[in-house]
Amino acid sequence: MRKLIDTPLASPVHEKHKPSVHESAIAHVTGQAIYVDDKVEPLDCAYAAIGLTARASGSVKTLDLAAVREAEGVVDVITINDVPGMRDIAPVFDGDPVFVDDKIKFWGQPLFAVLAQTTDLARRAAKLAKVTYEDASPCLDTEVAHKDKRYVRPPLQMVRDGATTQKSAHRVSNTFTIGGQEHLYLEGQVSMAVPDEEGMLIYTSSQHPSEVQKLVAEVLDWPLHKITVDMRRMGGGFGGKETQAAQWACIAAIFAHRQKRAVKLRLPRQTDMMATGKRHPFTNTYAAEIDAKGNILHCDMTLLGNCGHSPDLSDAIVDRAMFHADNAYFYPSANISGYRCQTNMVSHTAFRGFGGPQGMMAAEAMLDDIARKIGADPLSVRKQNLYSADGTDTTHYGMQVENNLLHDIISTLENDCDYWQRRAAISEFNANSPYIKKGLALTPVKFGISFTAKHLNQAGALVHVYTDGSIQVNHGGTEMGQGLHSKIQIIAAREFGVALDAVRVTATRTDKVPNTSPTAASSGTDLNGKAVQNACQIILENLITFLAKKYDTQEENITFDSGYVGVGAHSLPFAEVVQDAYMHRVSLSSTGFYKTPKIHYNRDTGKGRPFFYFAFGAACSEVEIDTLTGENRVTRVDILHDVGTSIHPEIDIGQIEGAFIQGMGWLTTEDLKWDEQGQLISNNPATYKIPAIGDTPSHFKVKLFDRANAEDSIYHSKAVGEPPFMLAISVWCAIRDAIASVSNYQVSPTLNAPATPEEIIRSLRGVSTTQGSGNESS
Repeated sequence: MRKLIDTPLASPVHEKHKPSVHESAIAHVTGQAIYVDDKVEPLDCAYAAIGLTARASGSVKTLDLAAVREAEGVVDVITINDVPGMRDIAPVFDGDPVFVDDKIKFWGQPLFAVLAQTTDLARRAAKLAKVTYEDASPCLDTEVAHKDKRYVRPPLQMVRDGATTQKSAHRVSNTFTIGGQEHLYLEGQVSMAVPDEEGMLIYTSSQHPSEVQKLVAEVLDWPLHKITVDMRRMGGGFGGKETQAAQWACIAAIFAHRQKRAVKLRLPRQTDMMATGKRHPFTNTYAAEIDAKGNILHCDMTLLGNCGHSPDLSDAIVDRAMFHADNAYFYPSANISGYRCQTNMVSHTAFRGFGGPQGMMAAEAMLDDIARKIGADPLSVRKQNLYSADGTDTTHYGMQVENNLLHDIISTLENDCDYWQRRAAISEFNANSPYIKKGLALTPVKFGISFTAKHLNQAGALVHVYTDGSIQVNHGGTEMGQGLHSKIQIIAAREFGVALDAVRVTATRTDKVPNTSPTAASSGTDLNGKAVQNACQIILENLITFLAKKYDTQEENITFDSGYVGVGAHSLPFAEVVQDAYMHRVSLSSTGFYKTPKIHYNRDTGKGRPFFYFAFGAACSEVEIDTLTGENRVTRVDILHDVGTSIHPEIDIGQIEGAFIQGMGWLTTEDLKWDEQGQLISNNPATYKIPAIGDTPSHFKVKLFDRANAEDSIYHSKAVGEPPFMLAISVWCAIRDAIASVSNYQVSPTLNAPATPEEIIRSLRGVSTTQGSGNESS
């Protein structure tokens, strides 16, 4: 039988399938794209709303819901005591009850839910509850939690004992904080539960339909086969809908089961922001021993992740922060400790980068400090500490950095963006500008691709070829605007040699592809693309076997291209071949499956190969700061990023641009604030500032690094969802560079993130007081 070879697309993309638009672009811009809240509701649909706690800790003394039940239009009210099955809906480790149970865990925790004839009536009724509390002092500080050994999961260490006889010439150390980040997806959390004779159909805006299926089944005490989850598209997710979309589906399902009618639950924005988790805030401490040239000899790092009240995904998130605490740099000797601190805040959760950005920040801050210590340019120090092929190519957790592209990427970018000429010009500008200071930084990214939980690195697919030659594809990934379905469409079209419009990718459904992994860890195309390819190739083998026998030819003589099938001297329309195969009882449908090879990791020893490959990139950012007001502006950004052989260059560039701007917001403007009682006060778009279009740099250039993935990924492409987010660290480093210029680069400033105007002023004052003091962090 002919072997179907997985060859790369021609660079930059196979001409026959060169995409022009996202597969849903027209539907998006014309308003025809159907999201959960757009679905036509059954005539008897009722609407739910949530009542939240007004304390961060303690317990509920009394809960009087009489006025809620008697309010206009109210149908039903439920609390934790009305959950028919399992009450804890935690994704991995226990700790996430559907509603408040015995103890209050955070301010804004769901306490009860009300069902009414309209959304407005439900939300009005929810405000009528009378609650009294037994108060307790909340823990809201990461470092206090660490001091008190309040952890949601045990600490972990990754140690490399690379003792050297070389003596340290200098030591740099510092501690700084990194704020969290609100996902602020355009489409908020929403679910609709529709009971039917087979069980229940759930429409949900979730990155993990199979987990929603499982948890809904568990709270209802039903088998999984009675629950079907449908997810056509999300209006953004960014990790915020990986685990935390399930709660709202579960509540809607409980009501639907009790009332035997459809139920929709859509959170208003403020409730969404208060009741769902964020990116983990971190407190990072590092200390490095270096030689006189700035080469790292040893480093100690302590990473404190603020996990909120429960584990959620924090174990793996802090793990990934530890994996990426090296970013692109070789540590001959290292001791990296990660702590999963418990506070009385909402349980923080997955967010683009999944802990990797917080770990990389420690590395990049440390490299800046080393450069200032020895009086060198930060880029030079970064380049000399990069992983290399001279025996310095193994991470602190034992994985070899193979096919390292960073040396080529950085050298190409520094030349293309005129780094050294601009560095000289900026130094001269700063020397002559008393109040406005400019900063420049070029930082790399090395990001590991795979779920660090090995069992999640699998995917399934279902492909049907119909007798008219059209093709329907279903897979376990979810579309959240990132273009996954567009890439899957290209893959199926290429495998069968047909036009893109011959392929339709349908809504993700648990009754078509079961037991799916979340669309996360940048693995959507890697996993599901391979599974779809596998299903396509099984069908192709069936067709090839049939045609070879019918036309008495070798299988190698059969080709599929441009909507035609070549069989020796014959050229037959694909649809005609499919119809002929059907008449001869040839199977035209198949499931597909893929599991990522090579990966392994022993958490007890902190060693292994947790990633299939690394994605690389680099960004050069230039900023201006006003030393009187602390205001900052990003004026120029140049990016060169590695996506392997791009399946869809336009989508990849869009993902890089969006990720960078989102990362820039995390590090400059997005400032989460809780008051002393533990209430989130930056709980709406008026008090929480994401980047606006005016914050986009006027010079913003993105180029793809044209190099095929050496690993056998789908068409030798690389993941693009998360890695470019961390390119924005260059903005934060450029702001530090501008602040350092006040001391003629003699002092390396402590700058907490986000670098708001207030924080920049604070940092500038710190530079003024430590200038010439020989501070350890300088």
